[in-house]
Amino acid sequence: MTEHDQPPAPARKGLKALAIVLGWSVLFGLIAIGFALSLTFAVGLGVAGSVGGAGEWLGAIAPAQIVVQGGALLAGGLVASYLVGLRRLGMSLADLRWRGEGVGSMPRGFGIGLLYGIVPAVGVLVASVVVGDARWVADQGSLGSWAASGGAIGAVLAPAALAEEVLFRGVPLVLIAALVGRGSAVVLVAAVFGMAHLMNPGVTSLGVANVALAGVLLGTVFYGVGGIWSAFGAHLGWNATLASSGAAVSGVPFDVPFLDYEAGGPAWLTGGSFGPEGGILATVMLTAAVIVAVRRVRSVEE
Repeated sequence: MTEHDQPPAPARKGLKALAIVLGWSVLFGLIAIGFALSLTFAVGLGVAGSVGGAGEWLGAIAPAQIVVQGGALLAGGLVASYLVGLRRLGMSLADLRWRGEGVGSMPRGFGIGLLYGIVPAVGVLVASVVVGDARWVADQGSLGSWAASGGAIGAVLAPAALAEEVLFRGVPLVLIAALVGRGSAVVLVAAVFGMAHLMNPGVTSLGVANVALAGVLLGTVFYGVGGIWSAFGAHLGWNATLASSGAAVSGVPFDVPFLDYEAGGPAWLTGGSFGPEGGILATVMLTAAVIVAVRRVRSVEE
């Protein structure tokens, strides 16, 4: 481990050190979520003009709402990172793997991450068609309009993807890793990441487990070449690939021109209404991606 792997954290092991780390992590989350909720509501109030209208507007699943909520969460995560991580705990951008030794350039890291997200996402979609009863059917629109919608979907999903990386592969992960080690920290934070999706539409136990497994992948990629930017790329690559194919992402449906994706069945295999993340095929593809990522990180460290 380099000096950047050891940000300010309790030096002693044991329950007291754990309590301190968890305390800072909880405070980080409260600041981030509190700021995000306030900003989101302020935008909704400005758009709708009333408290009731703001709630109704924000409750809709549409591109504008996804961008507002993702952007507000990102702003909250950055504020919390500054106040708790940089100012109070004395972390550096290298500690948080935003830049510095082992991170490299942002474009390269982001590109590497995209591959970790796109490849398993394509794999699970194709496997769902070949092994399960999923299929694509023709829809209105042209191939060109579908390609344009793919770019738009990426732009819409990017703020939320980066926000979740700042929150889950940010200050708390780095703090916990300094106390219990990278591997254990990645798994612990991934479990919380999975549980954060418990209220998503159509959620299942397997869906939550797969989201947690995706969290393990993202945490592993975070400690590879590219740092937070690789984790961001993997997160966005997975979500945008599923969404642009017409599949649901963690229970959130997406409608694209030119084609429709029908999950078919059985749901335990293809994911059903929750999207491919709810099926065992996603478990297989994500596990394979984790194995590749772990081997890649170890080879870089050696």
